[in-house]
Amino acid sequence: MLYHSAAQMLTIPGGPQRGNHLGNLGLIEDGCVLVREGMIVDTGPTPDLIKKYPEEDKQDLSGRVLMPGFVDPHTHLIWAGDRAVEFELRLKGKTYLEIMEAGGGIVSTVKATRNASLEELKESARTRLKKCLAYGTTTLEAKTGYGLNLETELLMVKALLELDQEEPLDLVITFLAAHAVPPEYSGDTAGYTNLVCQEMIPALAEWWPKNTDKNLPFVDVFCEKGAFDLAQSRQILETAKQFGFPLKIHADEFENLGGVSLAAELGAASADHLVVSSREEIKALGETNTVAVALPCTPFGLAEQDYTPALTFLEADGILAIATDLNPGTAWCESMQLAAALACRYMKLTPGQAIAAATINAAAAIGLDERVGSLESGKQADMLVLNIPDYRHIGYRFGTNLVEMVIKRGQIINV
Repeated sequence: MLYHSAAQMLTIPGGPQRGNHLGNLGLIEDGCVLVREGMIVDTGPTPDLIKKYPEEDKQDLSGRVLMPGFVDPHTHLIWAGDRAVEFELRLKGKTYLEIMEAGGGIVSTVKATRNASLEELKESARTRLKKCLAYGTTTLEAKTGYGLNLETELLMVKALLELDQEEPLDLVITFLAAHAVPPEYSGDTAGYTNLVCQEMIPALAEWWPKNTDKNLPFVDVFCEKGAFDLAQSRQILETAKQFGFPLKIHADEFENLGGVSLAAELGAASADHLVVSSREEIKALGETNTVAVALPCTPFGLAEQDYTPALTFLEADGILAIATDLNPGTAWCESMQLAAALACRYMKLTPGQAIAAATINAAAAIGLDERVGSLESGKQADMLVLNIPDYRHIGYRFGTNLVEMVIKRGQIINV
C-alpha cells in the first residue's frame, strides 16, 4: 500500500534526539510511504514514490498529517477498582503522601487487585488499552505493582503477556513489585526489600517464559519518601541487573533522593518523573543514554505547580521523552495527545519537540527505538493519520481526538 498525498508527513529520522536537537520531525510536504508485509519500505514525496511504484495499491491522505504511532513509555495499565474518593480528598486539601500514609493511595488499589481474577484484570486493562489505541498509542509500556506479593505480581505479568498476544497494541512489560510497601510489611521496608530481592526477582527470572520472543521485562522501583530510599532502590536494581533484567526507576517526583544518579550509574533505560531533580544530576544524566521520562499528566492530575524542568534537561543534552503515567490514582489518562498538550503548556516544549518526545525518544525509553517511533525504511509500519492540516494542532488542541486512522504493522485498525 502506498499512503500518499499527506499534507505533512513526519518521518522523525535518525534515532533518539538529544538536547536541543529535539524536534527534528523530518517533515515532507505531500508525503508518501510504501508499506509491505507490515514494514516500511520507502518514504518520500508523493510524485517520486508513485512514479517509482506505479503498481501499488493506494490510500489517499490529502489534507491530513501522517506520523509515527505514539509510544507511551510509562503506564500502570493493569489494576482493579478506582480511587475517585481520594480525588475528592485531594480537592479538600489532603496531599498524595498524606493519603498514602493513611492507607490509601497505592495500597488501596493493591487490596482490590489482589481480589481480582486473571480475567477481571485483563478485561479492565483491555478497556483502557483500546482507548490508548484509539488515541494513537501503538506501543505501550505496562507495569505491574498493584500486587506487592509474588502471586499477584506474576498474575499481572501473565495478564499482560496474554493481552500482548490478543490485542494489536504492542506491550512492553515492567515488573514493579517495589512500587510501595504492602500492609503486611508496614514499618518494615527493609524486610520487604529483602523479599523483592531474595524471592520475587529470582522467581520472575525462573517463571518468565523461555519460548517467547518478548524481551525480558524491565525491573523498576519507586525511589521516594514513603516508598524506597536510595540504598533500598540500589539493592533492588543491582539484584535485577544480576539476573539480566533491564532497569527503570521512579525518581524525584516529590523529593530528591539521588535516584537520577543511581539510574545513570547503573545504566538504566530511563529515569521517570524527575520533577525535583538537581541541576548536577540533570547534567550527569545528560552525559548518558538513560532517557529522562517526564509525566506531565501526573502533576496536572495532582493539581501541583511543578513539572519536570524539560528545558534544563535539553540544555544538558539529555534525551527527553514524555508519557501519560496512566494509573488509577493520579493520572487516569489514556491520551498521549493530552500529555503532549500539557508538555507544551507547562514544560514549554514546542509541538515538534513534544511529538519527538512522544515517539522516537519514548521508544528509546523502552529499548525499541530501532523498531518503532519513526517512519523509516526497515521499521515497523505503526502510523497515525490525523485529520488536521498541520502537525502543530498536536499540543495546540486538547480534549478531543485528532486521530482519524491507526495503522499497526501495516494493518488499518478499527478504533
